[in-house]
Amino acid sequence: MLLAIATPVVQFDDALGGLVRDMFETMYAAPGRGLAAPQVGVSQRVFVVDTEWKEADPDPMLFVNPRIVGRADAQTDGEEACLSIPGKRFLVARPEWIEMEWQDLDGTAQSGRFAGVQAVCVCHEFDHLNGVLITQSGTQL
Repeated sequence: MLLAIATPVVQFDDALGGLVRDMFETMYAAPGRGLAAPQVGVSQRVFVVDTEWKEADPDPMLFVNPRIVGRADAQTDGEEACLSIPGKRFLVARPEWIEMEWQDLDGTAQSGRFAGVQAVCVCHEFDHLNGVLITQSGTQL
């Protein structure tokens, strides 16, 4: 499932809400800052991110059917880990910022621009929805 392209969400219902609650619970219980549905065995285009919770108050973000609509030409190399590949770290090049469109839990359209750590996390989880692991996009350290 981790190497497959996830399918779009078409039903915004209680089942989706339950999946999202479970994903946040799993992410916060693990050492990660993000989690994609394929990582928990669900082939749907959903991921959650919280880049703040380890150092500050939680700031949970949910992305349903996300798509990248813009990105910086400049990239930054950074060290990343993945909950699906415990104990390993990789050097990965990511855009300095990205612009994304997605839906929320009710299916309402959202958009935003992410930079720095948020851009890294969002790109990392977005890759999971497209069947791409950091083993493919980065160099193991």
